[in-house]
Amino acid sequence: MTADLLSTTIRTYAWGSTTALAELTGRRPSGEPEAELWMGAHPGAPARIDRGRGSETLDAVIARDPRHELGERVAERFGTRLPFLLKLLAADHALSVQVHPTTAQAEAGYGAEEAAGIPLDAPHRIYRDRHHKPELICALSDFEALCGFRDPRATAALWERLALPVLAPWIRQLRTAPADQALRTVLTAALADDRARGERAAAELPSALAALASGDDADAATWAAYRDAARDYPGDAGILAAMLLNRVRLRPGQALYLDAGMPHAYLRGLGVEIMAGSDNVLRCGLTPKHVDTASLAAVVDFRPTAPQHVPAIPTGPGELEFLTAAEEFSLSRIELGEPLEIADDGPQILLCVRGTARIEGGPALGAGQSAYLPAAGGPVQLDGDATLFRAKVPQPR
Repeated sequence: MTADLLSTTIRTYAWGSTTALAELTGRRPSGEPEAELWMGAHPGAPARIDRGRGSETLDAVIARDPRHELGERVAERFGTRLPFLLKLLAADHALSVQVHPTTAQAEAGYGAEEAAGIPLDAPHRIYRDRHHKPELICALSDFEALCGFRDPRATAALWERLALPVLAPWIRQLRTAPADQALRTVLTAALADDRARGERAAAELPSALAALASGDDADAATWAAYRDAARDYPGDAGILAAMLLNRVRLRPGQALYLDAGMPHAYLRGLGVEIMAGSDNVLRCGLTPKHVDTASLAAVVDFRPTAPQHVPAIPTGPGELEFLTAAEEFSLSRIELGEPLEIADDGPQILLCVRGTARIEGGPALGAGQSAYLPAAGGPVQLDGDATLFRAKVPQPR
C-alpha cells in the first residue's frame, strides 16, 4: 500500500483563531490568526509529498499520471484534478456571508468574464473556474453558523423587537410580500438599491443587538450571534444579509451541507470542511472584498430553506459517513481502536484529529497530520487509537 504523508499549508486570514489549530496539533501558537489548513491538490495551496524524487506538489504528481493516482473512474470524470479539497477550519470571527453557483452558472459566468478579458486575479473577478462548490462542515468543537433564509415573517417579528425605525420599510416587505420576493427586495436594497438605509441600519444595530443579547430574551443567543458579527465588521451593511439567515449551532460530530444558491456564513468554531475544488464565491457582505449585488441576486436561492443537517450512516466498523448529493466528495469519520482495513476506493485523504493512527507500510499520523492514498495503492491497513476523517470520491449514485 502506498500512503504519502502530506506536507500542508496553514492559511492565515483575519477571521482565524490564534489557538485552535495549535491546540489540536500540540504546538505553540504562532501568534497569527490561523484560519485553514489545506489538504489536497488545489493550486491555491497544494499539499506536497516526497516519493524519493524530492518534494513535489500533489497536483503535479497527479497530473503526471492521473489514471494511477486517481483511478480510471475518477480520471474519466474529472480529468487530471483531485475533485475535492479537505480543510481544517478554525474561526474566531465571522466569515463573509456568501453563496456558491451551480455548475451551469459557473460555466456561463466564467465564459463571460474570460470573454471580457478580466484577469483571473482581478479583485472584481467573480468566476475563477467553471465548477460549482458544494461543501460540508463537520464540527470538532461547538460550531456556530448562519445558513439559509429564515421565513421572512419570522424575520419581520424578530426585527420588530429591535425597535429601529430605519428597518420599518423592510419589515413591511418581509410581512406582506411573497417570501422569495420579500427576501430578494430586502437583500438587494440593503446592499445596493437603498445602500444609504443599509448603512444607517448597520450603524444603529450594534447597540440594539447588544441590549437584546444581554437580556433575558428567548432569542438571546441569536441576538448575540448577530451582535458579534456586527462587531467583527463595523458599519458593514452585510449585517442585514446575515440577519435574514437561520442561526445554526452544531455540536461536535454534527455536520451541515451547503449546496449551490444557499447563503451562509461560519461564525465561530473548529471543524473539518470538505468541498468541491472551486474558488467561485459570491459575497453578500461582512467582508472588505468585492460585492457584486446583481451577480449575487442571479445566483442566490431566495426561497426560505431549513439548514441541511447531514445524517451520519454506519458504513463499516467504527466508520460513519456523512451522506450528501455531492459527486466530488464523500466524508466519513473513523473511530479507530482495533486494526482496520480500508478498501481500495479511488484517491483518498486520511486526516487524524485525535491520537495516533499507523498506516501499515506508511506513515504514522498524529493530530493534525494527513496522508494521501492514491487509487492504485490497494487496500490500507490501519491500527492505533485515533479519530480520523476519510475523504474520497463517492461511487456514482
